[in-house]
Order: sequence, then C-alpha cells, then structure tokens
Amino acid sequence: MTGREQPDTAMVFAAGLGTRMRPISNTIPKPLVKVAGRTLLDHCLDLFAEAGVKRAIVNVHYLADQIETHLQGRTEPQIIISDEREKLLDQGGGIRKILPLLDGKPFFLCNTDAFWIEGAQSNILRLAQMWDPARMDALLLVAATSHSIGVDWSGDFDMDKNGRLTKRDPRNVAPFVYSGVAIIKPELFAHETRDVFRLAPFFFEAAEKGRLFGLRLDGLWLHVGTPEAIAEAETAISRSKE
Repeated sequence: MTGREQPDTAMVFAAGLGTRMRPISNTIPKPLVKVAGRTLLDHCLDLFAEAGVKRAIVNVHYLADQIETHLQGRTEPQIIISDEREKLLDQGGGIRKILPLLDGKPFFLCNTDAFWIEGAQSNILRLAQMWDPARMDALLLVAATSHSIGVDWSGDFDMDKNGRLTKRDPRNVAPFVYSGVAIIKPELFAHETRDVFRLAPFFFEAAEKGRLFGLRLDGLWLHVGTPEAIAEAETAISRSKE
C-alpha cells in the first residue's frame, strides 16, 4: 500500500427504515432480507472479513433487536453495535456518534442494500490500495450506471482520468453510481454539532475542493433496494456461476 495503512474499521449502516423494501420490511429490517440465501448485512460483512478488516461498527434503530440477535454469533469482523434506538441519526449523524471509536483514523463506509459479484480482485482491497489521504478526503467505490443491476436513477457522478469525481449535472445521466462503499476521513465531521444530518453534502463539498475520488468497481454491482430487485440480483448471481 505504498506505506499507507489499510483502514481496519468499517461503519455499516443498518439503522434505516427500509421503506422501499415494504411489505417485506414491515416485519424484517432490510439488512436481514436474504438474497441468494444470505442476508444483505452478511453479504456486506463477508466482503470486509475477506479483505482483512478487523471490526465493523453496525448502527441499529428499526427492528434493532433482530439485527443484534442475528449478529451475536459473528466474530469476523468483530461487531460493535452503535445504538440509535432513541433517535434515527441519518448517515452523517450516525458517523458523528461513532467518531470516538475511530482514533482519528480513516475508515470504510458500507450501505447494506448494495453488494456485488467480485471481479478478479477484492474491491475492498483495491479501494484500500488506492486510498491516498494526502490527496483525498473521501474515496468512493463507483459502478457503471448503465451496467449495474437495480439502478433506477440517473447516476451520481462524473469521473475524470485521474479518478476525481464531480456531482452529476441534473440535466444529464452520469456514467457512475456510488456503490455504497467508501473510505472517508473522520476529520470531515470534527466541527459538526448537529445530531441528525445527511452524508451526501460532505461528499459534494469534497468534490468541489477536488478531494473526492472514485475507483471503478471490478465486477457487477447489485443494488437491492426494493422487493423486485431481489429477483434481479439472484438471477445475476445465478448467471455468474454458469
């Protein structure tokens, strides 16, 4: 890693209400919805475990007891629960809450409604290898908008030849979508005083400063945000094994 240390902690977002996954999420939190026989949460945690990430901080709010029970037997990565039962903090607020656990070190982010079929190398490791805190405030794993499964929006970012990301022009379709996985600096939130706030504006601010970068995912990205997307993802997984 050219002398840079791989982040050893991932913040895994599992607190959301999962409204687009209804009616399934009326009784099951979205992170515990199964795709190809494994929960979305485990798909995410498996990728980090295989890449050698030591611990995952998992925030919980909606149907939190189910998620905690599910994770009790998991040892790799080590699980730390960030309890948001009293108030849902959104992704930015969820990060601010766990800052004392990070020792000021960069960390991974992971949404649980997205995963992928790996290419030749672990995308988590590729992200860690590209991470350069001298140039970057955040490094996002991005996927091709037109070649991903379950993408029902117009993309998120444009990317130049050096990997710098810029926010999508609302008049156009952007070639890349954010996969839900990133490396980010905790310093971005050091002066934040709100309890509840969104993460995306911090990405966009970093982009305006030329400090938001992207790495194109090697493989096939699967966004599982709705019940219909489950079947699409399972079909893609089956085809990849043929």
